[in-house]
Amino acid sequence: MAAGTTTWKSGLAALTWTHFMNDGLANFLPGILPFLAVDRHMPLPLVGSLMTALLLAQTLQPLSGLWADHLGGRRLILGGVLLTALGALLLSIFHRPLVMIIVLILTGLGNTLFHPQALSQARKLATVHPGLFMAVFLVGGELGRALSPAAAGYLVGHMGLTALSLMALPLLVSLPALFRYIPLGTSLHKARSATFHWRGHGRRAGWLIGFSSVRSATIYEIVTLSPIVWHARGGSLVSAASLVTVFIGVGIAGNLYGGYLSAKTGRRPIVWVTTVLAAVALALYIALPQAYLWLILSVLGVALFGTSSLTMLMGQDIFPDNPAMGSGVALGLANGLGALMVMPLTAMAGHTHPLAPIWCLLVLTVFSLIAVPRLPESRAWAA
Repeated sequence: MAAGTTTWKSGLAALTWTHFMNDGLANFLPGILPFLAVDRHMPLPLVGSLMTALLLAQTLQPLSGLWADHLGGRRLILGGVLLTALGALLLSIFHRPLVMIIVLILTGLGNTLFHPQALSQARKLATVHPGLFMAVFLVGGELGRALSPAAAGYLVGHMGLTALSLMALPLLVSLPALFRYIPLGTSLHKARSATFHWRGHGRRAGWLIGFSSVRSATIYEIVTLSPIVWHARGGSLVSAASLVTVFIGVGIAGNLYGGYLSAKTGRRPIVWVTTVLAAVALALYIALPQAYLWLILSVLGVALFGTSSLTMLMGQDIFPDNPAMGSGVALGLANGLGALMVMPLTAMAGHTHPLAPIWCLLVLTVFSLIAVPRLPESRAWAA
């Protein structure tokens, strides 16, 4: 079957697999942070800098989205995931901190190019129950994010940093199928202007960015801090990395169920419930002993990822003329702003108390409830 006649099933499968590989290659870093912090004696502020370097480029996703809306097709999807893979390959070769930061920025740039166009293509394929459809697509990325830290921790723990190159092998093997089945798509510049229309949408977009930034900062700090603390207190590297797998892996259920329920209850009730649940889970993270961490991270994963597909749809609905750019606002810009909080929060853990960042995130999560009534409920999306 030619790429131009790709069915929605084969197209969704190809996009979801590519999302799995891209997000796996872009998010294995938490799995090796305990190795760098404890075995390589890298200070926590520098560890936070590595995570920030990886994630900072995501602030450019609105611009990448505008480019994707104008360019159309699948070039940014395939080019982005290949650049992400290149970053992983280079990280297996260069281990000096400054070079690692540069390579991680390159990895983040590939991730930034990939997401807006992939999200826009997935939305175009969703003709029925777009919330559930987008949730299925997002599960591919979340599985990659969930499994890759444990895989990277295992590889590095047994073979060293050079083994990270093995992470890119599945993508390279599957490239011919991806070129065949990823939808070609169309450029929007002939049918509509790809100019960024902020007027009339800025206030709602601001509330969405603020809410999503707090959620992203919480996710990134949890995946950065939890494995390091666990490993520093005597846990193995693989079990430390597996904390991230549990956190994100169980969160997949929250993402899927949130997308499914939104078709029945609307978006805001899901956002209300999951945000309150996240605040409760953060409070338990602080109050309960480390033995309960696996259970707490499971609950927190469901709460934080339960709105992933919903905020994506909100961004696209706020900017119906620029759907890829709307995805970049909801995902990339918010993720980048959340990433900016990781370095000071992680440094705070190193200079004060390991749980000090969790206190800050709990306060921010409670305050983010102010944004919920101001988020868009739903609207018809112009294909």
